Amino acid sequence: MGRVTMRKRLLGRTGVLVSEFALGTMTFGQEADEKAAGEILDQYVEGGGNLIDTADVYPPSGPKGTSEEIIGRWLRQHPGRRDSLILATKCRGRMDDSGNSEGLSRRWIMSACEGSLRRLQTDHMDLYQAHQWDPATPIEETLAAFDALVRSGKVRYIGVSNFTGWQLERTVLTARHMGVAPPVSLQPQYNMLAREIEWELVPVCLEEGLGILPWGPLGQGWLSGKYTRDTAPRGATRLGEDPKRGVEAYDRRNIDRTWRVVDAVHAVASELGVPAARVALRWLADRPGVASPLLGARTAAQLRDNLMASELELSEEQRARLDEVSAPPTPDYPYRLLAENAAERRRLLGRG
Repeated sequence: MGRVTMRKRLLGRTGVLVSEFALGTMTFGQEADEKAAGEILDQYVEGGGNLIDTADVYPPSGPKGTSEEIIGRWLRQHPGRRDSLILATKCRGRMDDSGNSEGLSRRWIMSACEGSLRRLQTDHMDLYQAHQWDPATPIEETLAAFDALVRSGKVRYIGVSNFTGWQLERTVLTARHMGVAPPVSLQPQYNMLAREIEWELVPVCLEEGLGILPWGPLGQGWLSGKYTRDTAPRGATRLGEDPKRGVEAYDRRNIDRTWRVVDAVHAVASELGVPAARVALRWLADRPGVASPLLGARTAAQLRDNLMASELELSEEQRARLDEVSAPPTPDYPYRLLAENAAERRRLLGRG
């Protein structure tokens, strides 16, 4: 593969340009050892990527912080690359059993930030994200702590991940009321099989100017063509090793809707003569508000293949087909009522 022409996009309303595909590193230290991780990082940067995302609790199984440590050692071996990269990490998850090594309190955010900086071997994070909402800590305390880190220069921007619509809007409005640094990005699950964020979260992001950084763009392999109706996942895939894994568990996704979506992705891929994964990634990268989907990989070859989605274009007809088949059922209230009212309003205004 030659050098991928990876386009750049603004991250929300900031002036920061990020590559249209980011590198997710949850696999580092678990599914990808240090050698493989280094090859993945090399491939990503050589392919034109600049946004590397991790978290203090990665990998999910194994010593916490290993992913950050691997990235830190790689950065140390490539000192000229740090300034050209957008380095993102997260805090909130439990690091040990001490009782205070989790959450979004001022005490833990400050401590977690120092730990991440040390492991990453850098003096600042470009994007520091709250991994989840913390019901035990007032959002005012959380935002004040993040703002202090921004003012100190240890963090450039803040973001959030896995928030609900009301949590995200409250965070934005509270930051505005306090006059502190607001979140500039949301990192949610988003793919053709998981479009529920379009009911609340996408409208908030579009209204408030947050960039969307989707995780799970291939639905743990469901949209890559790895699984079939007749064969349960096996072997060296995430669901092959653990069929009950998370929100993409085999029993949860093995339904007619999933296979209709998968069939549609395969049909478009066949028309274009490309792997199914590239079609799913291109569709997601083109969705409203999306800044940079996170690509996870076990090998550099897998990443290289997925990065080729940057070279792909879907026709309006192909995109409309994928939109229609993957549209999730709309809950009756209030979403269906609001959608019907909005459609009627557009009709009266002559806008479709």
